[in-house]
Amino acid sequence: MPPLAERLRPQSLDEVAGQPLLLGEGRPLRNIILSGQIPNLIFYGPPGIGKTTLANIIAKRTDRLLIKLNGTTAGTADIKAAVAKLDTLLAPGGILLYLDEIQYLNKKQQQTLLEHLEKGSITLIASTTENPFFYIYHALLSRATVFEFRPLTPEDIAPVVERGFACLAEESATKADIAPGVVAHIATACGGDVRKALNATELCFLATGQMRGDAPRPITLELAQSLTQKSALRYDKDGDGHYDAVSAYQKSLRGSDPDAALHYLARLLEAGDLPSAIRRLMVCACEDVGLAYPQIIPIVRAACEIAQAVGLPEARIPLADAVVLVATAPKSNSAYLAIDAALADVRAGKGGVVPRNLQNVHADGAEREQHGQHYVYPHDFPDHWTAQQYLPDELLGTQYYHPGENKIEQAAAAYWQRVRHED
Repeated sequence: MPPLAERLRPQSLDEVAGQPLLLGEGRPLRNIILSGQIPNLIFYGPPGIGKTTLANIIAKRTDRLLIKLNGTTAGTADIKAAVAKLDTLLAPGGILLYLDEIQYLNKKQQQTLLEHLEKGSITLIASTTENPFFYIYHALLSRATVFEFRPLTPEDIAPVVERGFACLAEESATKADIAPGVVAHIATACGGDVRKALNATELCFLATGQMRGDAPRPITLELAQSLTQKSALRYDKDGDGHYDAVSAYQKSLRGSDPDAALHYLARLLEAGDLPSAIRRLMVCACEDVGLAYPQIIPIVRAACEIAQAVGLPEARIPLADAVVLVATAPKSNSAYLAIDAALADVRAGKGGVVPRNLQNVHADGAEREQHGQHYVYPHDFPDHWTAQQYLPDELLGTQYYHPGENKIEQAAAAYWQRVRHED
């Protein structure tokens, strides 16, 4: 018997869970499917949210031969075998090729399809869990329309879980006594993956064993918690999930939201990605807090070194301390902006000769008009400062650093304004 997820696979658009922005009444994709004139489509989104199901529904609405291939196992020979069915009695109306995980096909394999897509003899429906604009050959992308599927919410999945329990009860001719919270837990713990939710539903039902007489199967919350797969996270260290998580982590730190920053730290740690959690935290301490609280840099570094020394799970403690500290600290990116402005000038070729008074001491050639270095030692003067030229002639008057609006930088700015007798 096929898995429950396969037995309950939707057969119509109205049965597909979630995706109202794609399949709701009047939405473009729904109208395209209902028209029966199917263009080349690319479905992009996480697993278990209905991409394959929708491709099957589309296939039933066309008179084309449906061929399914998976990018993880298909090779050029498989693609050529599909193409060979064109203009035969098997495919008088052409071919609808469903290519799952297309990102695993190399450029040459994807190019094999181009000529037939151009002619319209093959209609391609491809699915991918990775950003298609990074992983799919651009010439193929230009011949298809990309639709992004959103992760499903627990509210989307809960009715599917209920339907799963009802189906299992009917198939086994037994009743199920489902404790409060079971459906909600499964719908939440599956991380937006309908397939995972239905697998957990079936596992819970089977784990109760055969009941005597008419006694219902007791499906408790404890049973559901013990059988649902650990972590609702969608996380791939080489995929979009990784970059989304670390991006949200750093932006929450920068945005001074300690609760959000701790949430994304928890995601990274639950996925075992200690290096990303540490690296982004140290970057934030320097880039986003910076000179508003410069003492934070060695503090955060020390916390990160402790985390690396003790490892997980204890590493969460010093990292949580540092995350809250960075998130709640005053912010300034003045030094970050300053170095980027200086780098921009250097890369543009601006600079010129280092001023004579700053050059390393070396012998003067006969051709030099001015002999001697003429460097003035600042510590020989009041306040350990005296006026002299530091920037090259070409950049005289350039100001890269602008003090931030915080107490520490404003205090330093006021100090130097007094020392330099600036108005």
